[in-house]
Amino acid sequence: MRKGVMAACVLATSLGLLTAGCGDKHKAVPSSGGLAQPTSPGMESPPATESPESSPPTSTESPGATTSPAPGPVTINAKDTSLGKILVDDKGMTLYLFEKDKDGKSSCTGECATQWPPVLTTEKATAGQGVDATKLGTTDRTDGTKQVTYNNHPLYRFAKDTKPGDMNGQGVEAFGAKWYVVDATKGEKIEKK
Repeated sequence: MRKGVMAACVLATSLGLLTAGCGDKHKAVPSSGGLAQPTSPGMESPPATESPESSPPTSTESPGATTSPAPGPVTINAKDTSLGKILVDDKGMTLYLFEKDKDGKSSCTGECATQWPPVLTTEKATAGQGVDATKLGTTDRTDGTKQVTYNNHPLYRFAKDTKPGDMNGQGVEAFGAKWYVVDATKGEKIEKK
Protein backbone atom coordinates (compact mmCIF):
# COMPACT_ATOMS: atom_id res chain seq x y z
CA MET A 1 0.00 0.00 0.00
CA ARG A 2 2.84 2.35 0.90
CA LYS A 3 4.44 1.76 -2.55
CA GLY A 4 1.15 2.70 -4.27
CA VAL A 5 0.91 6.00 -2.35
CA MET A 6 4.55 6.78 -3.13
CA ALA A 7 3.98 6.03 -6.81
CA ALA A 8 0.93 8.34 -6.80
CA CYS A 9 3.02 11.07 -5.15
CA VAL A 10 5.80 10.72 -7.73
CA LEU A 11 3.26 10.75 -10.55
CA ALA A 12 1.40 13.73 -9.13
CA THR A 13 4.63 15.64 -8.56
CA SER A 14 5.83 14.93 -12.10
CA LEU A 15 2.51 16.24 -13.44
CA GLY A 16 3.01 19.47 -11.56
CA LEU A 17 0.44 18.83 -8.89
CA LEU A 18 1.14 19.92 -5.38
CA THR A 19 0.32 17.25 -2.92
CA ALA A 20 -0.30 17.10 0.77
CA GLY A 21 0.83 14.19 2.85
CA CYS A 22 3.26 12.47 0.48
CA GLY A 23 5.59 10.52 2.68
CA ASP A 24 3.08 9.90 5.48
CA LYS A 25 -0.04 7.79 5.58
CA HIS A 26 -2.46 10.33 4.04
CA LYS A 27 -3.78 10.11 0.50
CA ALA A 28 -2.33 12.42 -2.16
CA VAL A 29 -4.69 15.33 -2.81
CA PRO A 30 -4.00 17.94 -5.46
CA SER A 31 -3.92 21.36 -3.82
CA SER A 32 -5.33 22.91 -6.99
CA GLY A 33 -8.64 21.10 -6.83
CA GLY A 34 -7.64 18.74 -9.61
CA LEU A 35 -6.20 21.29 -12.06
CA ALA A 36 -2.53 21.17 -12.96
CA GLN A 37 -0.54 24.23 -11.97
CA PRO A 38 2.73 25.32 -13.53
CA THR A 39 5.70 24.65 -11.25
CA SER A 40 8.04 27.20 -12.77
CA PRO A 41 7.86 30.23 -15.05
CA GLY A 42 9.16 28.10 -17.93
CA MET A 43 6.15 25.79 -17.72
CA GLU A 44 3.40 28.36 -18.15
CA SER A 45 0.45 27.46 -20.30
CA PRO A 46 0.54 28.82 -23.87
CA PRO A 47 -1.66 31.84 -24.49
CA ALA A 48 -5.16 31.18 -25.76
CA THR A 49 -5.47 31.25 -29.52
CA GLU A 50 -8.08 33.18 -31.42
CA SER A 51 -11.32 31.46 -32.22
CA PRO A 52 -11.85 30.24 -35.79
CA GLU A 53 -14.51 32.91 -36.32
CA SER A 54 -11.85 35.62 -36.28
CA SER A 55 -9.53 33.88 -38.72
CA PRO A 56 -9.34 35.41 -42.18
CA PRO A 57 -11.49 33.63 -44.75
CA THR A 58 -9.77 31.31 -47.17
CA SER A 59 -10.20 31.89 -50.86
CA THR A 60 -12.15 29.35 -52.86
CA GLU A 61 -11.71 31.14 -56.16
CA SER A 62 -9.90 29.64 -59.09
CA PRO A 63 -6.47 30.98 -60.01
CA GLY A 64 -6.70 34.10 -62.15
CA ALA A 65 -10.14 35.02 -60.82
CA THR A 66 -10.40 38.53 -59.47
CA THR A 67 -12.85 40.00 -57.09
CA SER A 68 -14.29 43.43 -56.95
CA PRO A 69 -12.18 45.70 -54.77
CA ALA A 70 -13.65 46.68 -51.43
CA PRO A 71 -16.42 49.25 -51.84
CA GLY A 72 -15.36 52.85 -51.49
CA PRO A 73 -15.11 55.84 -53.79
CA VAL A 74 -15.18 54.75 -57.45
CA THR A 75 -14.08 56.66 -60.53
CA ILE A 76 -15.35 55.52 -63.93
CA ASN A 77 -13.15 56.49 -66.87
CA ALA A 78 -13.32 56.29 -70.66
CA LYS A 79 -10.63 54.58 -72.72
CA ASP A 80 -10.05 54.43 -76.47
CA THR A 81 -9.83 50.81 -77.67
CA SER A 82 -10.18 48.81 -80.88
CA LEU A 83 -13.92 48.60 -80.06
CA GLY A 84 -14.31 52.33 -79.55
CA LYS A 85 -14.34 54.51 -76.43
CA ILE A 86 -15.39 52.20 -73.58
CA LEU A 87 -15.85 52.41 -69.82
CA VAL A 88 -13.04 51.28 -67.52
CA ASP A 89 -12.50 51.51 -63.78
CA ASP A 90 -9.86 53.65 -62.06
CA LYS A 91 -7.28 50.86 -62.61
CA GLY A 92 -8.03 50.66 -66.35
CA MET A 93 -9.96 47.38 -66.11
CA THR A 94 -12.73 46.95 -68.69
CA LEU A 95 -16.34 47.31 -67.50
CA TYR A 96 -19.29 45.35 -68.89
CA LEU A 97 -23.07 45.33 -68.93
CA PHE A 98 -25.22 42.18 -68.71
CA GLU A 99 -28.14 41.88 -71.16
CA LYS A 100 -30.20 39.98 -68.57
CA ASP A 101 -30.34 43.02 -66.24
CA LYS A 102 -33.65 44.91 -66.46
CA ASP A 103 -34.82 48.31 -65.19
CA GLY A 104 -31.43 49.13 -63.69
CA LYS A 105 -31.44 46.07 -61.40
CA SER A 106 -28.73 43.42 -61.36
CA SER A 107 -29.72 39.82 -61.99
CA CYS A 108 -26.17 38.56 -61.42
CA THR A 109 -25.68 36.99 -57.98
CA GLY A 110 -23.90 33.97 -56.48
CA GLU A 111 -21.46 32.27 -58.88
CA CYS A 112 -22.34 34.84 -61.55
CA ALA A 113 -21.08 37.65 -59.29
CA THR A 114 -17.89 35.67 -58.64
CA GLN A 115 -17.12 35.43 -62.37
CA TRP A 116 -18.47 38.91 -63.12
CA PRO A 117 -17.72 40.99 -59.98
CA PRO A 118 -20.08 43.97 -59.70
CA VAL A 119 -18.56 47.43 -59.44
CA LEU A 120 -19.50 48.34 -55.86
CA THR A 121 -19.34 51.67 -54.08
CA THR A 122 -20.27 53.22 -50.76
CA GLU A 123 -20.43 56.72 -52.23
CA LYS A 124 -21.52 58.45 -55.41
CA ALA A 125 -19.39 57.35 -58.37
CA THR A 126 -17.14 59.98 -59.94
CA ALA A 127 -17.03 60.59 -63.68
CA GLY A 128 -13.50 60.63 -65.08
CA GLN A 129 -12.45 62.25 -68.35
CA GLY A 130 -14.73 61.26 -71.23
CA VAL A 131 -17.54 59.98 -68.98
CA ASP A 132 -20.97 61.65 -68.80
CA ALA A 133 -21.60 62.29 -65.08
CA THR A 134 -25.37 62.49 -65.68
CA LYS A 135 -25.38 58.83 -66.78
CA LEU A 136 -23.66 57.60 -63.58
CA GLY A 137 -25.78 56.24 -60.73
CA THR A 138 -26.15 53.32 -58.32
CA THR A 139 -28.57 50.48 -57.77
CA ASP A 140 -29.23 48.46 -54.63
CA ARG A 141 -28.21 44.80 -54.83
CA THR A 142 -30.07 42.02 -53.03
CA ASP A 143 -27.20 41.71 -50.51
CA GLY A 144 -27.57 45.35 -49.47
CA THR A 145 -24.53 46.70 -51.35
CA LYS A 146 -24.64 49.48 -53.95
CA GLN A 147 -23.57 48.81 -57.53
CA VAL A 148 -22.47 51.52 -59.95
CA THR A 149 -24.66 51.98 -63.03
CA TYR A 150 -24.13 53.85 -66.32
CA ASN A 151 -27.16 54.85 -68.35
CA ASN A 152 -29.14 52.58 -65.98
CA HIS A 153 -26.95 49.53 -66.75
CA PRO A 154 -25.29 47.90 -63.69
CA LEU A 155 -21.52 47.65 -64.31
CA TYR A 156 -19.28 44.59 -63.87
CA ARG A 157 -15.67 43.51 -64.24
CA PHE A 158 -14.75 40.08 -65.68
CA ALA A 159 -12.67 37.65 -63.60
CA LYS A 160 -10.70 36.51 -66.67
CA ASP A 161 -9.51 40.04 -67.42
CA THR A 162 -6.17 40.04 -65.61
CA LYS A 163 -4.64 43.32 -66.76
CA PRO A 164 -5.79 46.75 -67.97
CA GLY A 165 -6.88 46.60 -71.60
CA ASP A 166 -8.11 42.98 -71.47
CA MET A 167 -11.59 42.58 -72.98
CA ASN A 168 -12.00 38.79 -72.61
CA GLY A 169 -15.67 39.15 -71.62
CA GLN A 170 -16.77 40.88 -74.82
CA GLY A 171 -19.69 39.01 -76.39
CA VAL A 172 -19.45 36.10 -73.94
CA GLU A 173 -22.71 34.30 -73.25
CA ALA A 174 -22.89 33.21 -69.61
CA PHE A 175 -25.51 32.96 -66.87
CA GLY A 176 -28.39 33.28 -69.30
CA ALA A 177 -27.38 36.23 -71.50
CA LYS A 178 -24.51 38.03 -73.22
CA TRP A 179 -21.98 40.46 -71.76
CA TYR A 180 -20.70 43.54 -73.59
CA VAL A 181 -18.31 46.43 -73.09
CA VAL A 182 -20.07 49.77 -72.59
CA ASP A 183 -19.84 52.70 -75.01
CA ALA A 184 -18.67 55.65 -72.90
CA THR A 185 -20.54 58.21 -75.03
CA LYS A 186 -23.92 56.52 -75.52
CA GLY A 187 -23.98 54.31 -72.43
CA GLU A 188 -25.05 51.30 -74.52
CA LYS A 189 -23.44 47.96 -75.41
CA ILE A 190 -20.88 47.69 -78.16
CA GLU A 191 -21.59 44.46 -80.03
CA LYS A 192 -18.60 44.19 -82.36
CA LYS A 193 -15.60 42.06 -81.42
